[in-house]
Amino acid sequence: MKAVRTVQELFSLSGKTALITGGSRGLGLQMAEALGEQGAKIVISSRKQAELDEAVAHLQSRGIEASAIAADLSKEIAVTSLVDAALEKLGHIDILINNAGATWGAPAEDHPVEAWDKVMNLNVRSIFLLSQAVGKRSMIPRRSGRIINIASIAGLGGNPPGTMQTIAYNTSKAAVINFTRALAGEWGVHGITVNAIAPGFFPSKMTKGILDHLGEEKLAKEAPLQRIGDDEDLKGAALLFASDAGKHITGQTLAIDGGVSAV
Repeated sequence: MKAVRTVQELFSLSGKTALITGGSRGLGLQMAEALGEQGAKIVISSRKQAELDEAVAHLQSRGIEASAIAADLSKEIAVTSLVDAALEKLGHIDILINNAGATWGAPAEDHPVEAWDKVMNLNVRSIFLLSQAVGKRSMIPRRSGRIINIASIAGLGGNPPGTMQTIAYNTSKAAVINFTRALAGEWGVHGITVNAIAPGFFPSKMTKGILDHLGEEKLAKEAPLQRIGDDEDLKGAALLFASDAGKHITGQTLAIDGGVSAV
């Protein structure tokens, strides 16, 4: 009879490796902390080397084995270079968190085409290219892997009048949600799970303008839990999807938004 593992063993990432894009700050750094504290060896990536260096120092101060690779994932060649470098550092990739993203605010009737393309290229195309490369070169041959895509509750609906005007962002995050379902359907036979997290409002560089415009207090009041996200609120979901505790979960999107999308 197969021994049943303890909960602590199921959530352990000891001996695992993880690549986290957009990992130098905000939600990406929060998830890097979570995985690293459970024993995973971490590589984070973003565009700016100085921010990466600061994040690596922060992670190492918490006892996490971490390193960084600068990459602009809006450019296709950067995806190949990132996977090459990550595999050189890690040997293989057990966990991929696709967190890098961009937004753009403009009325739909005046939304610049170049801004639409920028958002789509980073938020959708780069996730496809990176997942494809990591899957083909590391996860499929090893018949094991965890892919976590960071979507948004903006991908679950539109924007109320007088709030955000982010049609490209909303569209891109809806695409991420269905990309997650489609890839989970195809790659389950390889032992790979693919899930998405859909955050609500969290303080970050990306959401600063929205929080300043709408007000954190107002946004908090619209949530059943009467608060916005903090520096801990993604950790549990990221760990569940990354570990064997979530080995029978795939193709799912979990909203972490204080209940906003439920009402």
